[in-house]
Amino acid sequence: MANLQMTGLTKRFAATAAVYDFSLDVRDGELMCLLGPSGCGKTTTLRMIGGFITPDGGDILIDGRSVLQLPPERRPTAMVFQRFNLWPHMTVADNIAFGLRLRRLPGDVIAKKVTDVLALVGLPDAARKRPHQLSGGEQQRIAVGRALVLEPKILLLDEPFSNLDARLRVRMREELQTLQRQVGITTVFVTHDQEEALTLADRIAVMNKGVLEQVATPDDLYRNPRRLFVADFIGTMNLVPFRFAAAAGTLLRDGMRVAVSGRWPDGAEVTMAVRPEDIVPAEGAAGFPVRVLRIVNLGHYRDVMVEGAGIGHLKLFTGGHLQAADQVLRVRVRRALLYAEGADVVELKEPEIIAT
Repeated sequence: MANLQMTGLTKRFAATAAVYDFSLDVRDGELMCLLGPSGCGKTTTLRMIGGFITPDGGDILIDGRSVLQLPPERRPTAMVFQRFNLWPHMTVADNIAFGLRLRRLPGDVIAKKVTDVLALVGLPDAARKRPHQLSGGEQQRIAVGRALVLEPKILLLDEPFSNLDARLRVRMREELQTLQRQVGITTVFVTHDQEEALTLADRIAVMNKGVLEQVATPDDLYRNPRRLFVADFIGTMNLVPFRFAAAAGTLLRDGMRVAVSGRWPDGAEVTMAVRPEDIVPAEGAAGFPVRVLRIVNLGHYRDVMVEGAGIGHLKLFTGGHLQAADQVLRVRVRRALLYAEGADVVELKEPEIIAT
């Protein structure tokens, strides 16, 4: 196991900063996901850790020692790329042994390491097969095994499941998580798939336009996003724009007002963010009325789109009590988060939302 530290990493391509002032600590044995949309700098960051891209600024330390001057082959890291990059003319055993032979290890040592890693990834009988004889999931396991056989301190994975079908991706996530726990290796995993990150990671580092937005556990990131970008990017979120009226201590929009204590300048634009599960049926005359537009049955719950006067379209998740569209019901909000430029996020519990 190893500790990985990145401090002030910056990488520019021409006039564009792909990564800017990026600092992150990855703990011993931790599975850290770098998550963000395409072009946010996550793969560039991973390649800087592996030594395939040289940063313009900052430092990378493994166990407290800088590795910036080391080429990829001398760093205590191993990388699994998006494409498996298995040699088609070699057997599985030869693919796994390739890096060991470059290190000029004795043949008997190589043979034992290959046998051990094939058992570790659950393919003990695949040694004599060639890559084309394996399924996509099996090829992915061989790619991971080829990295692990080098006994790196840090495993780097660049969207390794993106070429697999949805069902196989789910299975491979489970297998990777089990394998990572078994080996105990410090791992940095790049993905744009939020479900993948929330399923796999001990912690998630959310990136946007080359900047680190937030680092947190999956649960904390989902429930307590510190910035509007993270709130919108992680999971499903209803976003409703308001304007703050300081004199009345109220958030206003056409046909809707919400009482809050004054925290922003008068006229400030404030976005209310509400998770679908935090919109629930209200009793009696409480809450505010909405009309059901669409119901999607997803088995154990229903994904419901509603429309309310002044508040627009909202998504909520319910059990089985809603059966058809065009129903009118009253709902309330259990919890909301408020975001304004230059201000900390504000939590509202049971906000009083009034249709005017």
